[in-house]
Formats: sequence, structure tokens, C-alpha cells
Amino acid sequence: MGGAADPYPVSLESLHFPSREQTISQTLSSLRRSALSISNRLRSIDTDAAFVRDAANHYRLPLVANERCGSWYIPPDAKSGSAYFKSTDGHTGKWDFSFRRLNLQILPLAREHGGCIIVDSTRRGKLMPDALSKTVPIWCAVLNRALFPSASAFHPVQFPPNFLGASEESQIEHRIDAFVQSLKDLKLDLDDLRQQLGRPIRVAWANRAYFHPTDLRKDRTYNLFVLCSASKRVHGAEMSEGGYIQGAGDDSEGWAHGLTPPVFWPNKDVLFRTPEEDLPELIAQLVESHRTQDVGQQATLIAPTRNLYVCQTDARVSDSGRYDLVIDCNGDPAAVQPDAKRLHLGCASQKLGSRDLRKHLDKVQAFVASQLGADPTRSLLVTCASGKDLSAGAALAIICLFYDEDGHFTTVPTRPRMDKQFIRQRLAWIVSSKHDVNPSRSTLQSVNAFLMERPDY
Repeated sequence: MGGAADPYPVSLESLHFPSREQTISQTLSSLRRSALSISNRLRSIDTDAAFVRDAANHYRLPLVANERCGSWYIPPDAKSGSAYFKSTDGHTGKWDFSFRRLNLQILPLAREHGGCIIVDSTRRGKLMPDALSKTVPIWCAVLNRALFPSASAFHPVQFPPNFLGASEESQIEHRIDAFVQSLKDLKLDLDDLRQQLGRPIRVAWANRAYFHPTDLRKDRTYNLFVLCSASKRVHGAEMSEGGYIQGAGDDSEGWAHGLTPPVFWPNKDVLFRTPEEDLPELIAQLVESHRTQDVGQQATLIAPTRNLYVCQTDARVSDSGRYDLVIDCNGDPAAVQPDAKRLHLGCASQKLGSRDLRKHLDKVQAFVASQLGADPTRSLLVTCASGKDLSAGAALAIICLFYDEDGHFTTVPTRPRMDKQFIRQRLAWIVSSKHDVNPSRSTLQSVNAFLMERPDY
């Protein structure tokens, strides 16, 4: 039968797709993108949120979102708090206790309720993220040893059962004492932290494979931290799951078109009714409506100072008249009228901004010395686009240069020469006060370089 006019393809190379001359690979990629649609992601999030509600009912503990992913799975009215545990601190060989993310804000919540449920998720193929299998257990072991030295039963790292290899568990365990000493070196008030937490931490896990036994909640000698992985584990491709996407809330910057959990949850029904092709436009409208209705950011006082605040840049806050002095890290100095009580640094964003900050910290030092030196009772607000990075870096430089151990402003040098340990102690003031702050490594390097290059000031 085979001849020159044979109409049947006999090889992959002879397959043609009349509409677009696509290759097999391109077609599969197109199908995968379709499976990863906004609609599928939002419906998957809703499905996973139902499991999280089941976990909350099972343990009768408050829900804490491990940001940013975890917030997608908790309706705002059911969310009791936020934590900031990074999976990178649990990566194999990179295990760490982060001093930029102390997460001390959840201690009083745990004491009040006897524990909490920390919610997170991970993408296709894994049962739980490294944040839940390693980062949080490391954190719990460090706090148990530092705050409850006599409660030796809680000192070993509590790992998920039958999950990690013995070698990795052993290597992590050997690092804990060094982390404990580093925490003590921050000179935080450990007695106060012990009072805030009340009891040592016991760890349990909840995922689609199992719940730890409920009788753990009957023992009041500890606080129960349940680490909840929200998503069902998917072994194959998304196309095999009928539209379900594991870890759909992860990396939302790449798919959500600006949609956030506080906008998603009250508008869930209309989003589900809207055709896929119309979702980006609808999301833009919802996000803008939420922005105009938002009452504005709240500035955070950096304790133990009495007058230094950090906030995301927001004219409703900085122009309110509540703050005597303002430093805007990203503000364009050419776009505003000169004002002796306001300093606009004009830093770019992200890594470029960190480098810009290094060049402008001498202006920050001169501004603070002049303005607060003349009247130390004035309030000072430091802002940046995120309220978490450059503003934290500028505030760190300020408290290292001008505040004593008790948080009082002083023009007398706080140290004859800076070192990394002193800077880390002052960073703990900021991290303990503003729990979502997250200065980048580049920003901290810029601040360290500026401070440690100065033998005196």
C-alpha cells in the first residue's frame, strides 16, 4: 500500500499540526499551561483550604499562615497570625536558625491556646515543604533548649516520622547547640520569652496522608505546634489530576496578576463564575477597589526605642502629621519640595536599591544627628516600598549609631567600633518588633559595610 501519496504519517517528524505547525513538545507545554490556569489554581486553593479547616476542627487550635503561601489557604476571618519560616533554611546541608526571621510573635498565641497550626504547602511531588519538615522543627528545638533548659525531654529535634534519613537527622541535631548559643548572643530577654510561651513545644504533623493522634492535646505540659501541609501530593503531571494543582498558592507573583488572599476570599464566588479569559481584567478591578478601600498601613514602633518607626511607604501615614520626621528610602528627592524634616533617598528597588542605600547612609546619619540631636523626643518614621527591606536597613543603621542598650537616643557613640555581633543584636530589635520585616542579604551587607568601615563617628 505504501506509496508516494501515502496519507498516513509513519514517523514523529511527519506529524503536522495544521493550525500552528506545533511540535509535540510545544503542544504538551500548551496543555500544561492550560492545566495551570488561574481558575484551576484558585479552585485548587479552595479545595486545600477545606482540608485546612478540617485540621483546625480536628485539633481545635488557631491557624497561623506560613507566609506568603500559607495565607492562600486560610480565609482572613479564620487567620490568627503569620509566621515566616523559609524552606531554604531547611535545605539539605544548609540547615539554619534564621536571625532575620525569629517568629517570636507566635509565642503568646501558642500560650493562650495551647499551641497553633502552622499552614504551608509545596509544589508537585513532595509530601510537605522543607519549612515544615526541617525549618520549624529546628526552630522549636532551639527555643525549647534556650527557654526550658531543664525540660530535657523536649530538647531533641522533633522530626516527621519516617521522613528524613538518619544521617540528615543526625547532622541537623549536631547544629542545634550552636544555634542556641547564637540566640543567647542576641541578648534578648529570655525570661520574658519564656513567660510569653509558657510551656515547651511539642510538634505534630497534619497532611493528606495522616493526622497525628488527637490525644496529644490532652497533655497540658506543652504547647502543640501542628505543621499542616495543605495540598494533596501529586506524583504525575497536573494534566492527570483533572485540574487540581498541588501547592497552587506557591509563587503567586507569577500567576495571580496582583490578586492576594485578602482580595481572593471575599470575591471567591465571582472569580469562580468568571471565564478564564476575563479573569485578568476582573482581578485588576478587584485589586484596585481593595487598594482604594484600604485604610492604610500602620507604622511599627521599633522597641525598645520610644520614637523610631518603620512602615511601607504610604502618604496616608507619612503625611498624617503624626510623625515629626520622615525618611523615605525610595522617594525621589527631585519630586518633592525641600523640607528639613523629610529626607528622600531616591533608592531603586531590590538589589540596586540595596547598593543605593549604602551610598546614602551618610545622609541618613547626618539627618538623624541634626534633627534628633536637636530634639530627641521627635518621632522618626522610616519607609520604603515594601516596608520590610530598605527601611529596615536604614533603621538598623540608625539604632546602631544613635541608640543605647535601653533604647534611648544618644549622640555619644554606642560603640567605639562596630562588629557583626553588635549589628545582629540591634537587628533583633527590629525583627522582634516588626515580624514581617525581611531585609535582604544585600541590604544587610550594605549596612554592615557602612557601619564597620567607621572606626568612630
